[in-house]
Amino acid sequence: MGQCGPLPLPHDHYPMNTPTTQGAYQTWMCVVCGFIYDEAVGIPDEGIEAGTRWADVPDTWTCPDCGVTKDDFEMMAL
Repeated sequence: MGQCGPLPLPHDHYPMNTPTTQGAYQTWMCVVCGFIYDEAVGIPDEGIEAGTRWADVPDTWTCPDCGVTKDDFEMMAL
């Protein structure tokens, strides 16, 4: 007998921003002022939606507290 419905996609074909392909959300800290960017929360006031991965934050984005670039952020250990 045939299968009903479409076949599921292999895990590497799911969208890149889903927790199934990238694991848990991470937090990033500004080494200059201590501002925390939480991927799960984002910064909606600045147009960065909840769930936005650090890699997807624009390179032109700057820390809202001190103005440094993404280069001055480090991923926080869990």
